[in-house]
Amino acid sequence: ECYVQNTAREYAKIYAAEAEPLEGFGEVPEIIPIFLVHRPANNIPYATVEEELVGEFVKYSVRDGKEVNFLRRDSEAGQKCCTFQHWVYEKTNGSLLVTDLQGVGMKLTDVGIATLAKGYKGFKGNCSISFIEQFRALHQCNKYCEMLGLTSLRTTHQKQRKATSMKTKTLPNSSTIKKTVPKKAREPRDFISSEH
Repeated sequence: ECYVQNTAREYAKIYAAEAEPLEGFGEVPEIIPIFLVHRPANNIPYATVEEELVGEFVKYSVRDGKEVNFLRRDSEAGQKCCTFQHWVYEKTNGSLLVTDLQGVGMKLTDVGIATLAKGYKGFKGNCSISFIEQFRALHQCNKYCEMLGLTSLRTTHQKQRKATSMKTKTLPNSSTIKKTVPKKAREPRDFISSEH
């Protein structure tokens, strides 16, 4: 838990350094630090400690894509969290995604990280690779993505989908003649379309 949150915190610091100087960007999300405490005399010898967040606790991104939260899409904090996810995704060439962003205002805690199956630079996240696929399919850029000059995932994802939507099929009467047949378009049924 400490490793994941503090790794995400380091990405958030780099994101802040790039975003804050941009005219009109304003405040950026901050992932608060979490500390592991060893208490050998206690029945539970290890505990985590972090700053208490006071105020309305909001989930700005979700793990499974099924929850719809308009505060994520409509609030400044929600849009900047989505931009942070996009920024990390682009900086790591689609290998890592900070997810499960939640907190009070711009202060975030209890985040998750999804990585490709083999991890990213020796780091393995605590969330399924499906979160990366879901993000790639559902993310809609906002003005903060544009301010940072991030590449739209819509065109990239649509190109990848189009390339994989064709398959080669052998005709029953011939082993040498091949015909290209488009696959049936598949829409994800498990996801409610929402912005991340």
